[in-house]
Amino acid sequence: MRIIALMTVRNEELFISRVIEHLYNQGIEICLIDNGSTDKTLNIAHSYFKKGILQIVSLPHNGSFELAKILENEERLAREINADWFIHHDADEIREAPAPFESLSEGIRKADQEGYNAVNFDEFVFLPTADDESFEGTDYFENMRYYYFFELGPLRRVNAWKNTGQAVDLVSSGGHGANFAGRKIYPDNFILRHYIVLSRAHAIAKYGGERVYSREEVEQRGWHGARAYFNPLQLQFPSKQQLKMLSNNRGWDKSAPWKTHAFLQTGNSDD
Repeated sequence: MRIIALMTVRNEELFISRVIEHLYNQGIEICLIDNGSTDKTLNIAHSYFKKGILQIVSLPHNGSFELAKILENEERLAREINADWFIHHDADEIREAPAPFESLSEGIRKADQEGYNAVNFDEFVFLPTADDESFEGTDYFENMRYYYFFELGPLRRVNAWKNTGQAVDLVSSGGHGANFAGRKIYPDNFILRHYIVLSRAHAIAKYGGERVYSREEVEQRGWHGARAYFNPLQLQFPSKQQLKMLSNNRGWDKSAPWKTHAFLQTGNSDD
């Protein structure tokens, strides 16, 4: 079974090696779509060609983060690439199958064998817990231990789907769900670790610097939530006491889910 992650990136040098190596070890290939990176992302990605990276394609950057354009391109690639399953995947994510599966590919194969054609993920967001704490240049997967369970509603992250030969709609959900006729979701949610920022400086660069959101998407579609109104002066990481600690890789706590990314501190709702 061929499973391909569709991953659109722009300036993700802090994450790209770790996510490629993880997916490769999980039995997943990557179609990398570069959205005009100006850092070392592309150089790093090329070093993994045929060692996790199946192909690298380009999507021009037109001065703003245009999510609809990114998703439309991934919809097109899912129609053109020969694969059994696809995953809509970001560079700052680590995805896993739940116990007892040993790998993401094993879990997806099991879902397929049981007649399911989509997989939902529970989202666990990892953060620094102080302004002077930084995980840049480290193995954040091993070193970041504090998280919150983020859930606005059920089936919010249906990001893996079987290639059934029909077109899949990613745009209408803003990338949160792959929608298609006859969707049958595996009953056990898989795991999404979201390493949303690695330090205070990274948060400011990510949301207050280089990333400018499409005005149409913010004003007309209502996308991007608090990210689009980010103010560095309001950035405040939650304390360890406010978060949950991951003591082992299977001990996920889904009680008291968060409905906003509170560290952004803008008062705006989030997606």
